[in-house]
Amino acid sequence: MSIVEVRDIVKRYPSFELKSISFDIHEGRITGFIGRNGAGKTTTIKAMLNLIHTQSGSITYFGKALSENEPETKKRIGYSTGTVNWYPRKKIKDIVSVVKNFYETWDDEAYRKYLDLFELDENKMPIELSEGMKVKVNLLIALSHRTEIMILDEPTSGLDPFSRNELLEIFIKLKKEGIAVFFSTHIISDIEKCADDIVYISSGKIVAAMPEDRFIIKYSAPGETLEETILRMEGGADHV
Repeated sequence: MSIVEVRDIVKRYPSFELKSISFDIHEGRITGFIGRNGAGKTTTIKAMLNLIHTQSGSITYFGKALSENEPETKKRIGYSTGTVNWYPRKKIKDIVSVVKNFYETWDDEAYRKYLDLFELDENKMPIELSEGMKVKVNLLIALSHRTEIMILDEPTSGLDPFSRNELLEIFIKLKKEGIAVFFSTHIISDIEKCADDIVYISSGKIVAAMPEDRFIIKYSAPGETLEETILRMEGGADHV
């Protein structure tokens, strides 16, 4: 079931344009939003969260227009852009004691559950954490207010291969709990490891938005890996 519908989003800048962006995000599935740096991934995500003004188009969450239900909708969304230091010299538990007051849906039981799952020490300060652990803190806070969809902008960027793999494994665990995960990346191997669906953007235009297996059937040559396929497509041979 589609829980997010992005329809015909247009955003124009002097030197860049999102060109009628449309795709869906489905419940309990991992969607990889793939594209090179500068393709329009972050701009699309900002539009999805109403953080920028668009020229046209619509965003619907859970069957309701975001423009008319923004406060209610955002209580059900977890959003993270890379790593956030929060208050670098405050303990995680002290940061949480403040943040939880902003969410009437905050769930202390869920907080404890994800604290254990992510192997985080709430007595640590962000300044003491690795980049991968900082990403986990963002996920911890989002999931503790019962988010139903995680929207993550380049969450694995800058992480070492071991931390990246650990984070992708967490995405798979969240999917099993029925949480939708939408994450942007320019690292094709991350898509290969965990994505159920692919949204591929190039130069501000959606080239493909479909399940990974259908993407491979439609676009890959015999014996070609997903990475080889996208790199070839990015070269321009298959753009439409």
